[in-house]
Amino acid sequence: MQVDHIFIFTNDNGKVADELVQFGLTEGSSRVHIGQGTTNRKFYFENFFLEILWVHNEEELKSDKTKPTGLWQRADFNSNNSPFGLCIVNTDEIENLFKNSFKYQPEYFPIGLNIDIIKNEQNLNLPWTFRLPFKGQKKNETEPIEHKYGLKKLTSIEFGVSNFDKADEFIQQFSGQKNITFSLSSTNNLTLTFDENKNGQTKEFEKINLKIKY
Repeated sequence: MQVDHIFIFTNDNGKVADELVQFGLTEGSSRVHIGQGTTNRKFYFENFFLEILWVHNEEELKSDKTKPTGLWQRADFNSNNSPFGLCIVNTDEIENLFKNSFKYQPEYFPIGLNIDIIKNEQNLNLPWTFRLPFKGQKKNETEPIEHKYGLKKLTSIEFGVSNFDKADEFIQQFSGQKNITFSLSSTNNLTLTFDENKNGQTKEFEKINLKIKY
């Protein structure tokens, strides 16, 4: 499976992204998700982007249209729910994974273009997982991808899950996937490895439970 992007909900209006910039990541564009109540700051790489996400309009997030997505649960920092969202590139390979997905028509997409969502309501410690309606990975031709320390390509992702069940049907779908793994952890956390950790270095961002290996 290919990963298009990962989001991390924050509760500081995206200020934590300043720590990523101070580390040496080059920030890309940002956008407001009209009608959804969220906005973002983004960091692009050769094969992926990282999205720092926050709520700017709770009324929109909990509207009749958006609330059924379960996105508001991931933004609830008074809970132990996972704040992570995993967007998988839309290919024929993942049809089985999304066979029972929830279809969401966001206002910021043309009518008829739905986001398929796996809400993981059986275990909210797992990431909110989705695919976009566009086949294949969208080519990035305008966003900056040059970063300090030469970070270029995302090579693996590990989700630490505080309520981990290896037999969970969702986790079983990732069996054999070396680039996306799940493991038991005391907290819900995320480790992103770039360029196979060729420098042997790790940077931790404690506010968002993120480790970057490079």
